[in-house]
Amino acid sequence: MPESVTTQTPSYTALSVAPARVLRGDGILSQIAEPVARLGRRPIVVAGHQTLDLARERVCPVLERHHLAVASTSYGCDCDETGLAAMEDAVRSHDADVIVGVGGGKALDAAKLLAHRTQLPVVTIPTSAATCAAWTGLSNVYTSEGAFRYDVPLTQCPDLLVLDYDLVRHAPQRTLVAGIGDALAKWYEASVSSGSSDRTLIVAAVQQARVLRDLLLQKSARAIAEPGSPAWREVVDASVLLAGAIGGLGGAQCRTVAAHAVHNALTHLSQNRKTIHGEKVAFGILVQLRLEETVQQNQLAAAARQQLLKFYDEIGLPKTLADLGMGEISLSELERAAELACVPESDIHHLPFPVEPAQVMAAMVSTTASCLTCGAARDRSPLKT
Repeated sequence: MPESVTTQTPSYTALSVAPARVLRGDGILSQIAEPVARLGRRPIVVAGHQTLDLARERVCPVLERHHLAVASTSYGCDCDETGLAAMEDAVRSHDADVIVGVGGGKALDAAKLLAHRTQLPVVTIPTSAATCAAWTGLSNVYTSEGAFRYDVPLTQCPDLLVLDYDLVRHAPQRTLVAGIGDALAKWYEASVSSGSSDRTLIVAAVQQARVLRDLLLQKSARAIAEPGSPAWREVVDASVLLAGAIGGLGGAQCRTVAAHAVHNALTHLSQNRKTIHGEKVAFGILVQLRLEETVQQNQLAAAARQQLLKFYDEIGLPKTLADLGMGEISLSELERAAELACVPESDIHHLPFPVEPAQVMAAMVSTTASCLTCGAARDRSPLKT
């Protein structure tokens, strides 16, 4: 009889670092048929209610001219379980063999998660620079009302990312500003969650987050003033591509922290629909720095927050709940948001100190408080431009 063999699951860390292929350029959308055809002959295009017509006008004809059998479906208003179930039915009905996501963060998250669940390749085509969702191996799931539920780590990043600058340039300016806010969080969160790690890839990710921060601080104002300019293109690349690469390279140890925890909590408020992802994250950065300042007595964080307030003024990011359109929320709603930010599974607990809901609530209403002491803040504060 053959000798008995005992197998053990190897201990390893899996990283979803980057899409298998990235195409970027002006008008590159017209050239996607062949790379999509390498992935499948029966694509189904996933978009939201607002971008479905755009996808049918700009994406579907390109694929059809290459003799691909194209169908399209909407994920709805949010990446929620109801929409995902309907899209799975659409995939089966069309006998699709590749998913093509077109739109903003929720559309791309929906497309990636749909591909993950149906075990199909996925192409992401962002229509704005509002998030790095086109790059990452992660999807967020929401309720049908837009409240954050949970995130899903995926087994890989997209098979193909198509960044068409012509397409992105026509997005509302607000989306680029929000994308800058979302990308900035990479530094303020990763530099905390990584701790004192000396692991090569963690160090590299955190240092790239610092580079990302400084690039955004130096070039964002010019990018917003000059759409389509070299500065604009660099900021788009930073928000869509580099921000995603940092998360992929750093993996689980370069986690989201309080900035995204605050975002997740604010999505549960009735005024959530007035704002978009990066705006809430940008506000969350200020809340995180305020917590570091008041709870940890970290004056470097205080100086960093004051410098960010000036930057937010310059490009139009929200600094207060009122700026988010949430200035009239009730005390009970604010208390609920603070409690949600502190639930046991919240990312806020990646802070190096314990936080209570009362402290979060106080930080949310005092993001623009004056700095007590403004010492040198070389490591945690933005560089002056």
